[in-house]
Amino acid sequence: MEWTGARYADKPTAEVSTWIDAAPEAVWPVVSDIALMPSLSAELQSVEWREAGRTFVGRSKHDAFGEWETTSFVVENEEPRVFAWAVADPAEPSAIWKFTLAPEGGGTRLSQWMQLGPGRSGLSFAIDRMPEKEQKIVFVRLREFETAMTGNLAAIKERVEGR
Repeated sequence: MEWTGARYADKPTAEVSTWIDAAPEAVWPVVSDIALMPSLSAELQSVEWREAGRTFVGRSKHDAFGEWETTSFVVENEEPRVFAWAVADPAEPSAIWKFTLAPEGGGTRLSQWMQLGPGRSGLSFAIDRMPEKEQKIVFVRLREFETAMTGNLAAIKERVEGR
């Protein structure tokens, strides 16, 4: 990830992708299984549906931010193409997360994308305490997300390809 100087209000994003040797229909069940996600993430501790297919609660832990719980709202669910959710408030989310699947070369191009804001999040409190470091705080967090998403996609690829 390259330095962009983005501020939280810019709604900065991060995205990673990989190619998987399987059709989107074979990748979809793994991508859309929210119960699987904590096993792919060091930060996400648990997830449970509140309204199946509509809302779920995630519990997370981070050394710098502590532990927290968020409710997420599924905002796109187009099998086998897109699975996306907004965190905290779908109208003013603290983050948006999305998996996109596209047929490519006899397999699937799987991408994971995320956007910070525009709603307040735990990161907002860090920025409030150190406004002069906002761009660095945003950059470091986006880099953490990019690293985590790269690991997510590698684990999904391995699971789907049966390695």
